Amino acid sequence: MSENITGVILGGGRGTRLEPLTLVRAKPAVSFAGKYRLIDIPISNCINSGIKRVFVLTQFMSASLHRHIMMTYHFDTFSNDFVEILAAQQTHAGSSWFQGTADAVRATLEYTTYYRSEQVLILSGDHLYRMDYRDPIRFHRETEADITVCVHPVSRREAPDMGLLKLDDQGRIEEFSEKPKEESILDSFRAPPSFIKSCGLPADSDRYLASMGVYIFKPDILMEALADHSQTDFGREIIPASIDRFKVMAYPFNDYWMDIGTIESFFEANISLAQPDPPFQLYQPSWPLYTHMRSLPPSRVIRSEIRDSLLVEGSDITGARITDSLIGVRSIVRRGSTLKEVIMMGADFYEGEEYMSNRETKEKNLPPLGIGESCVIEKAIIDKNARIGDGVVIRPKTDSKEITEDNYWVRDDVTIIPKWAVIPPGTII
Repeated sequence: MSENITGVILGGGRGTRLEPLTLVRAKPAVSFAGKYRLIDIPISNCINSGIKRVFVLTQFMSASLHRHIMMTYHFDTFSNDFVEILAAQQTHAGSSWFQGTADAVRATLEYTTYYRSEQVLILSGDHLYRMDYRDPIRFHRETEADITVCVHPVSRREAPDMGLLKLDDQGRIEEFSEKPKEESILDSFRAPPSFIKSCGLPADSDRYLASMGVYIFKPDILMEALADHSQTDFGREIIPASIDRFKVMAYPFNDYWMDIGTIESFFEANISLAQPDPPFQLYQPSWPLYTHMRSLPPSRVIRSEIRDSLLVEGSDITGARITDSLIGVRSIVRRGSTLKEVIMMGADFYEGEEYMSNRETKEKNLPPLGIGESCVIEKAIIDKNARIGDGVVIRPKTDSKEITEDNYWVRDDVTIIPKWAVIPPGTII
């Protein structure tokens, strides 16, 4: 079934709600679980579903994303399988950037439809979930749909930030509203009990059906739906305009799914991975997550106390206490430091290996890579290649104020240390 499917992954826009993590990279290139990138999730889902003809559409701050994909996804030379990058480009027909999700797909149709396919699968590059795409594709074919939108039941609190759908008794989409805020509109989109029951939830649950950003199109329908160049976004324009023109069906998905769109959601998704029964399991038999393989030594832990945490390869922990945290690749945590609810993304290199020699580091009076001695850090995200000196204290912020400084940010009560930041010894944040 999946051999005649073309996968198209949207590489993301500016991702301003994830700043400062997206100041130097596209959102799908943001680190996840200390060793993966967000883009690894949809690509792994495609590969495990047997879909190995995948295009990734990129535009904003894409160098890191391109490098990761090119270093990671290689298939048999004698097959037609590939993960190919399609970056925004100037052509004789136009010189503008992608104006939205639909415009990105429209601008690259010449390439994505080069191969004959029965369906085109369009995915977001920054969502966290496991899905066998063969299931919604089978549903799409059995219902003879022109377009299928995968939907997920969400709570009232989450609903205003989602694209909501209203269905008839057959599961056909009758109405679509992108991120409605009015209470009366939200009330009208409350999911029917019969559909909620089919998702495995109690029929009286107060749930709303949100678009997951997973779309299945017949190729000719995709071209027809994208014919109006004034419509640039799938959620705001293409899907609502298609409801009266085509047969648009909803495929229910009730497993774990999260849109990693804010610092709060990013923090929760990562911290939960180290809990005894996380909602998203990194390991699942026969459904691995793929990423760039590194030739690194095992993590080394000396005279330390570590509880409910994840350690990624190449880390070195000495005399530290770490709880409810995620310690990324090549992370260094030194003697006497205490970490609680910390996402440490690690480093791209070891001290003196690249960029700057040990002598240059000393001449510039910079702290070494990683976390120094006797630091106390709680509820924080430490981006790659950060240098945190001895005795630094970073405490949780509970006043919900947004703070933007040169070497630290505060968003959603989480302190973020940006990539390459230097925190001098003794600093209190």
